[in-house]
Amino acid sequence: MAFTFFFRDIQILELIVKHALPEFAGRSRIRIWDAGCAMGQETYSLAIMLAENMGHFSFGNVQIHATDVEENVDFGNAVQSGIYSGDELKRIPPALLEKYFVPLEEGGRYRAIEAIRKRITYMRHDLLSLQSPGDGFSLVLCKNVLLHFQQQDRVKVIKMFHDCLIPGGYFATEQTQKMPHEAQCSFVKTAPDGQIFRKTGESLPERN
Repeated sequence: MAFTFFFRDIQILELIVKHALPEFAGRSRIRIWDAGCAMGQETYSLAIMLAENMGHFSFGNVQIHATDVEENVDFGNAVQSGIYSGDELKRIPPALLEKYFVPLEEGGRYRAIEAIRKRITYMRHDLLSLQSPGDGFSLVLCKNVLLHFQQQDRVKVIKMFHDCLIPGGYFATEQTQKMPHEAQCSFVKTAPDGQIFRKTGESLPERN
């Protein structure tokens, strides 16, 4: 479940910038939850996309909470340090690599610049605990995780996402993951060509 790479499923990141970013860019507190972050490649990809499309002051209001169920300490170390090998970064456009990563002296590795790193925090979290790591999120991004769950658990996790989002907050997932029927009353799809949804006022039934 940990496999991923930088700028994977770039379309959903572009849809976040197009549809969700205009809604929360002007807020003084912008909380984002990347649920199932693996070693942070997706988290840093999202952070770079936001930095590219927000002013410096507005981006300074962003806090991305990156979580994963994996107990491997390397996950947390990678996310917090922002250090990756050149091979891991080869999918990043050269101009963005030069702008947001600094080469280290040893081993052909690079480190994300501080302006990006300090916007990201990591914690271990099990989605099936159905206890969110906080609330007041403007965006929940959860890709390549829900497909591993049974349908009833998938609905419960989406209910948790709904509850921790601010009114009108956004939920985004991978292109192949459709919104379960049981949750469709609580989200409205905002892009015909992607799985990005806006929270409505109607809540899902209570989880059992």
